Amino acid sequence: MTGARSAPERDDDASAGRPAHTAADPATSPWRPPRGPVVCLGETMAAMAPAPSHSLDDAESLCVAVAGAESNVAMYLADLGLPVSWLSAVGDDALGRRVRSTVARAGVDVSGVRTDPARPTGLLLKDPGATGTRVHYYRAGSAASALGPDLLDDERIGGAALLHLTGVTPALSPSCRALVERALHTPPERRAHAVSFDVNHRPALWPPDTAATVLRELANRADIAFVGLDEAQDLWGADLTATDVRRLLSRPRVLVVKDGGRGATAFTEHGECTVPALSTEVVEPVGAGDAFAAGFLAGLCEDTDLTRALRLGHLTAASALKVVGDHGPLPDEGTVEAMLALAEQEWCQAPMS
Repeated sequence: MTGARSAPERDDDASAGRPAHTAADPATSPWRPPRGPVVCLGETMAAMAPAPSHSLDDAESLCVAVAGAESNVAMYLADLGLPVSWLSAVGDDALGRRVRSTVARAGVDVSGVRTDPARPTGLLLKDPGATGTRVHYYRAGSAASALGPDLLDDERIGGAALLHLTGVTPALSPSCRALVERALHTPPERRAHAVSFDVNHRPALWPPDTAATVLRELANRADIAFVGLDEAQDLWGADLTATDVRRLLSRPRVLVVKDGGRGATAFTEHGECTVPALSTEVVEPVGAGDAFAAGFLAGLCEDTDLTRALRLGHLTAASALKVVGDHGPLPDEGTVEAMLALAEQEWCQAPMS
């Protein structure tokens, strides 16, 4: 069930130019990024997958789509009505053109995406199986892996209210790691925009014994951080609880710990707020975390309370769970508003068809 614990601390809303809440309730008075455009930065690949119920071993054909954590977030933010740009690089090839056009059709500004004439667009293969979906990456030497800190000089970032990054990017190459480190180098109180960081741990991309330290350090520099409880346990300790994760990542103004199909907890300086996940048919789990991040960020940016922001995260994640690709259709606006307005017990019992 949804719960909240509070402490009598100051409310940052007043300093952000918004009306200050009278009670330091984490569900109603979280810090929020300023209103304005969002920029999502990171690699997107062409993705190939067999139809549902088939594996790569027996499939006679593959469906071509696109897959990238940051562009997934960007497309869902566009669906939710936020102005959003995606920055990256693709190869001068058919897959790169397909990636760019797919993201653009979702309503995302892709005018800042670079075309690299010397390096290819990355590729991944999804291989569904009885124990889950294995993902095979073919992204070494890709166009996006050559990105570096100079990308942060893009005019879109200069005009952004929020920059969204993930832990995938620093794993791609030394120059990509330098890019993310520079983005998070400036202390939060001196940044021109807020920074959101999803840990998004991909073990296959990291050299042994490096990810835990780097990802914790980067996440701790963000204004808003997302991490799955399972990946936190893999990185920092098998017995960690959500509260333990908050102790490890104590600096973000807002920390969201996702616990799979059980729920998600948002921690702020005032306390914590937990909202259970919806009961949803799962066709393919890949991409649901990105969808959740987009829904939560949209809710936070639109001046809603934490409970509604977490609910919007769950609703958006459910749309990704029900499709083979990473980007599924959202419910209509009326359905979303009705779900967000449910009483607590009704929410806990509501199926997501």
